[in-house]
Amino acid sequence: MRIQSATIAEGEDAIDRSLRPRRIDEFVGQQKVKDQLSIFIEAARRRGQPLDHVLFAGPPGLGKTSLAQIVAEELEVPFIMTAGPALERKGDVAAFLTALEPHSVFFVDEIHRLPRALEETFYPAMEDRKLPITVGQGAGARVVTLDLPPFTLIGATTRTGLLTTPMRDRFGVFHRLEHYDIEDLATIAQRSAGIIGCDLQPGGAIEIARRSRGTPRVANRLLHRVRDYAEVKADGQITEQVAAEALNLFEVDAEGLDRLDRTLLQAICAKFGGGPVGLSTLAAAVGEAEDTIEDVIEPYLLGQGFLQRTPRGRVATLAAFEHLGVEAPVEAGLF
Repeated sequence: MRIQSATIAEGEDAIDRSLRPRRIDEFVGQQKVKDQLSIFIEAARRRGQPLDHVLFAGPPGLGKTSLAQIVAEELEVPFIMTAGPALERKGDVAAFLTALEPHSVFFVDEIHRLPRALEETFYPAMEDRKLPITVGQGAGARVVTLDLPPFTLIGATTRTGLLTTPMRDRFGVFHRLEHYDIEDLATIAQRSAGIIGCDLQPGGAIEIARRSRGTPRVANRLLHRVRDYAEVKADGQITEQVAAEALNLFEVDAEGLDRLDRTLLQAICAKFGGGPVGLSTLAAAVGEAEDTIEDVIEPYLLGQGFLQRTPRGRVATLAAFEHLGVEAPVEAGLF
């Protein structure tokens, strides 16, 4: 049973990897980012030099990792990937950097979660391709400087403000990815449907796109779940009606809000009269960590105009009350 479960998990991971675009012309959306990145990649290729260090910022699921892999693929260089939380000691950084082949792309996801001491280790590596290492301890300790091959560091972050200014300034290329429109998400869903072999009709693609929170990762996740529903309930064909029925069953409403989103809004509207309510109080009321509310739930609700952050706390908007079908309080000045 364990072997079978592992095989299934590996198969799903392989499918997820196959959905990632491999070339920049296969990447849907983010047109300005693609246009600029294409110029930088071609210029680096013609000079025979590594691409300048790149920082991708934006909410989760918009394609930062995919773009990093595309850069390596377009430059035809090795791609090495790690994450900020995985780098705990200077030795961890040294192990990666000293093993790089010339012109490699070294991708660090969640780079804002690097310990501050490790950020300083990257400074000489990024600027001068040097890596100072302390050998020995106490009075007999000495610093040995290792030469590094030319490489490109690509960082991805959902919290640009948590990066120190010296770290941000060492990236020569900075791109912020924005949420996708419905048309681009429908195109992504159609492409993914072709890869996984399901019958997705245009209306079904639009319905999935409408509820995908402007995020390709969410669109692909919903597509998998709708495909399961269609195979059981609709002979595998995903029409607009089938997609809507499936997503309603899975508690993703017409605005893309899931059960957790609605629980948060319901707490503000029903328990706290629309707010304002502090983050810690709200976290206790819904049983979620403050970081989860701030980083995962709130950004979409803010973007859709259902929530406001004020100096006094979180406030639900009139649109939130209307969406939930809850009567708004009549206190003057709430909205």
